[in-house]
Amino acid sequence: MSDELDDSDRALIAAAREAMGHAHAPYSRFAVGAALRLTDGTIITGSNFENASYGLSLCAETVAIAAANARGRLRDIAAIAVTGGAMDGGTGEAIITPCGRCRQIIKEAQDMAGRPLSILCAAPAGDAVARHALDDILPHAFGPADLGIGPP
Repeated sequence: MSDELDDSDRALIAAAREAMGHAHAPYSRFAVGAALRLTDGTIITGSNFENASYGLSLCAETVAIAAANARGRLRDIAAIAVTGGAMDGGTGEAIITPCGRCRQIIKEAQDMAGRPLSILCAAPAGDAVARHALDDILPHAFGPADLGIGPP
């Protein structure tokens, strides 16, 4: 994957940063925003949603992917951008990557799409961005093919 950012990548990162502002993170005070670009250019966002029963919390990436699926667009996901940091702004240049659970959810979306998804991990402020391929950040992943299921 190319490390060069184009206008659509920059727009995706901007949408993830905006979604970060909608996070419901009263417990961790760590906001995360995610944005998906679909094959037709549509952008769908998500933000983390914490719950007092911590195990019921939802990650931003999962919220965005579930929103795409609810629109019947799971197979149309082409790229995802993720950003996050302390709600007090203390982590402006730090880059986060999807957690293990989210990597597995992204794997499902990638396998259903039948093509590699570009994963852009951006600092909440500044120009720091890292582009990843899912196979690099989730090697030897378990997916639909392991169950004998391919993209429909």
